[in-house]
Amino acid sequence: MTAFRILLIVFFAILLVYTSVVVMEYGLNFVPFALRDTRAMEWPGQFDVDFLMMLTLSGLWVAWRHQFTAAGLLLGLLAFLGGASFQCVYLLVVGVQAKGDMREILLGKLRN
Repeated sequence: MTAFRILLIVFFAILLVYTSVVVMEYGLNFVPFALRDTRAMEWPGQFDVDFLMMLTLSGLWVAWRHQFTAAGLLLGLLAFLGGASFQCVYLLVVGVQAKGDMREILLGKLRN
């Protein structure tokens, strides 16, 4: 579990630095870039579509884990919008709350 937590922290730090550089260069509006890539029907667009699907699955999993409650839906939306940055922090928090119990981390407290 310690190695997993370290990996999450490293991923978060890398994303924070990389995203900061990109935002300083291009601003916060990534939608025109994603749409341009997707319309071109090339590999960058394929990656964007694949990533959108992974974000959707991530958001649905978080909402499901929280029984689709209001808080769960909000967290699911944050997972969808925040991507790996959100997931790294979320998994660190729920991992500490679950005391490293992977069953609880994956299924939530009520399903465990």
